[in-house]
Amino acid sequence: MKPTSMTIEAKHSEGHGPLERLAIRVTDWSERWFPDSYVFAAIAVIAVALAALAIGAPAQQVARSFGDGFWSLIPFTMQMAVVAIAGYVVAVSPPASALIAKLAAVPRTARGAVAFIALVSLLTSLLNWAISLIFAGLLARAIARRTGLRMDYRAAGAAAYLGMGATWALGLSSAAAQLQANPASLPKSLLDITGVIPFSETIFLWQSMLMTVVLIVASLVVAYFSTPTGARARTAQDMGVALGDDDDSIGRPSRPGEWLEYSPVLTLLIVALGAGWLYQEFSAKDPVLAISNLNTYNFLFLMIGMLLNWRPKRFLRAVARSVPSTAGVLIQFPLYGGIAFILTKAAGTDGGTVSHHLASAFVSVATQESFSAVMGIYSAVLGFFIPSGGGKWIIEAPYVMQAANELQVHLGWAVQVYNAAEALPNLINPFWMLPLLGVLGIRAKDVVGFTFTQLLVHTPLVLFMLWALASTLPYHPPVMP
Repeated sequence: MKPTSMTIEAKHSEGHGPLERLAIRVTDWSERWFPDSYVFAAIAVIAVALAALAIGAPAQQVARSFGDGFWSLIPFTMQMAVVAIAGYVVAVSPPASALIAKLAAVPRTARGAVAFIALVSLLTSLLNWAISLIFAGLLARAIARRTGLRMDYRAAGAAAYLGMGATWALGLSSAAAQLQANPASLPKSLLDITGVIPFSETIFLWQSMLMTVVLIVASLVVAYFSTPTGARARTAQDMGVALGDDDDSIGRPSRPGEWLEYSPVLTLLIVALGAGWLYQEFSAKDPVLAISNLNTYNFLFLMIGMLLNWRPKRFLRAVARSVPSTAGVLIQFPLYGGIAFILTKAAGTDGGTVSHHLASAFVSVATQESFSAVMGIYSAVLGFFIPSGGGKWIIEAPYVMQAANELQVHLGWAVQVYNAAEALPNLINPFWMLPLLGVLGIRAKDVVGFTFTQLLVHTPLVLFMLWALASTLPYHPPVMP
């Protein structure tokens, strides 16, 4: 009897490698046991609150810290919601859809497609993490629409997220490197400890660039070989994900009051105003630094979205369809704000916070040789509970950089230790995944098996490089502005 295509796929899948087996096993486990990202955030709140009580913080103060911090991320919450909305609006516009479709035609195999998405995510994250997050997600959706290419949608989603879990903090949008290079942005107390540290001493160190290249190569290898193939692959259709309505028609106005909804006049006038502001913004600053500002990024993409959709009717329809993707962001980010405040504001009987006790425990065992590895572990652990590159650096930097001075560790490398380690928990923390998951129409537990596999490879690799490369850099005292 002639074998069917499914029989051939099943036979082919019997030869899957160790990374694929690991990813599938962890994914199977996470699909059964990994909670919804909201439950995950809620559990983290309780865990941090119990830790604060354990060090002697009064229950009233813990509750107060939670409430005070609950709304502390509202500006950032709105920014992240607009990241998802603006990216979606641009992607579903007729011109952008055509461009993405051409890019989506590049891969020839399912595994090649996942590796291609990973490469796009990793490289674009070096310019801007928000661009990486949305663009790679949109590319994954476009490739998933292709017929005849049985791409595992879970692995593709994880690949689209790799920039946030591997390279973003080593690139131009690194919040810690940006802060240290701009003395006006630093608190006076921190500036006195660190001085000014230019990019040449952080992200442009040859050691940092070498680490970036190694992480990109390792990530691509893991992404390629952990992708299920054949019958083991679960496509977007298998997962019940709607990949978009192909009907772009918006009809015609049925009454005089709808004329402006179908006319590009208002769009052109608003975009002209926006273009004037953008011209001034980009001419006054380095373009790469300008677009690294999340407000500028969102403004730019909203203007592009308006223009590409041309008519207000089409633009508004795209916005309406994008809003459901922001639900997780809107309800979960306030919980993370509460977590950050409990960690840093609820003081125990000795006056120290949970964050302070964690830092003291790690610093007490660090030496000049072990500083990079020890502080890398600490930054990764704390980053799981405070997933904010810039805000977390302001919390962590005073004692981390003071320890670096005392142990005579290169200060710029100490910043890179933070950057490389801070990205690790992103691989399994749903916080940064939410906008991407909304675009893809899947859940954290669908991708965490693949991102966890990356974490198992990245963690020892990053810690080893942080330790080994530290010895190649001499210590220099802080340089004041």
